[in-house]
Amino acid sequence: MTLSKEPLLPLSRRSVVTAAGVVSLAAALAACGESDDGYGSDQAAERSDEAEAPEAAAGAALARTSEIPVGGGKIFKKEGVVVTQPTEGEFKAFSNRCTHKQCPVTSVEGGTINCPCHGSKFSIADGSVQASPAPKPLPTAEIKVDGDTITLA
Repeated sequence: MTLSKEPLLPLSRRSVVTAAGVVSLAAALAACGESDDGYGSDQAAERSDEAEAPEAAAGAALARTSEIPVGGGKIFKKEGVVVTQPTEGEFKAFSNRCTHKQCPVTSVEGGTINCPCHGSKFSIADGSVQASPAPKPLPTAEIKVDGDTITLA
């Protein structure tokens, strides 16, 4: 068997450079994929640690006071807040994003606001860290209670 000295396909410098660019782009896009925890890469999450909670429309009615359980709370995903009632008649609001990797919190129970990603827990009374790895408390959000209506301030 003899091998031909002719290349199988004539390759120009332009086609080699274009192919290299396509491979580089594909590698870059693959690096931007989700991590094993399903919430994006750690590097992207670290960059977003500095980000504020999503801005919700001021004056938007969130709930009736009767919808927020005493000793518990309710998560408003769309508005990016968690409203709690630590003691009867006292209402607090916090960002719904964990300060560890910016994952959304998913439950309020047992006196804490809970993040499913890595187990961080925050106090319903002041947003302070009750279980790590979260490095700092949940940022507060402004609400207004007027009669039995809770609105974003």
